[in-house]
Amino acid sequence: MAQRGWAALCRFFVVLVLGSAGAAHSQDIDTLKRIADTGTVRLGHRESSIPFSYYDEKRNAVGFSHDLMLKIVDALKSNLGLPGLTIKLVPVTPQNRMALVQNGSVDIECASTTHNRERARQVAFSTSFFQIGTRLLTHRASGIHDFPDLAGKRVAVTSATTSERLLRTYNERSAKGFRILVGKDHGESFELVTSGRADAFMMDDALLYGERAKVANPQDWDVVGTPMSSEVYGCMMRLKDHQLKQIVDGALIKMMTSGEILKVHQKWFQKPIPPRGLNLAWPASPELRALYEHPDDQPSE
Repeated sequence: MAQRGWAALCRFFVVLVLGSAGAAHSQDIDTLKRIADTGTVRLGHRESSIPFSYYDEKRNAVGFSHDLMLKIVDALKSNLGLPGLTIKLVPVTPQNRMALVQNGSVDIECASTTHNRERARQVAFSTSFFQIGTRLLTHRASGIHDFPDLAGKRVAVTSATTSERLLRTYNERSAKGFRILVGKDHGESFELVTSGRADAFMMDDALLYGERAKVANPQDWDVVGTPMSSEVYGCMMRLKDHQLKQIVDGALIKMMTSGEILKVHQKWFQKPIPPRGLNLAWPASPELRALYEHPDDQPSE
């Protein structure tokens, strides 16, 4: 009788603890209130995601996505009545970006993060602000023109990206038998190719053009291949941060419908950019223009 009573008491405490944890987890997150209370917003940025979010020659965070985040901060200042809102920049990587958003170390991350259904179960995404296709960057003399040409080759890809998952799946299903080499960021992945350790680099085409702009002779390198996927980028926030998402979406949609975002695109994709002053010469595609004309926050898949 005493044992049954002790077992019942243990079950009661387990239910109580789990119930309390579930209730706490289900509560809405109010990052906007924390931003207002502290007067500080924490922005996640990348170190080498050219031309979206990266360091220039002075190690200042710059880029297309970074400019969008600064516009979002302007919207936050206006909505919260905080003209002196302080910005804290937090560097993130493909491996830790979602965790840093989830645990509150980062309030908003706008860089080159693909919005898909799997990720949308872990974080909230803004209105999509860019559309890309996954392709290959390779030297003109490599003989690689599309994905079937990878048979027996060495292919670099960045860790913890949707491209890594796609590349591994393609290798398994196609039985091409190529070797996959993984870099911790896009700079390291492309270095695997420029150093001769890999034959091609698979990633989002916009990022490939950014890496190509870094080399001494960009004309020797080509972005090739039929896109393996079409993906959209969005800014990440914590799940249930409804009020913050509303402000972020509002700022992005205003830039899109007014045409302002196309001027930002021209700045980073059609004009010389740091650190080498090279021009990516990549005008906005019809698909990207269509996205800006009809903004939405739907995932890629």
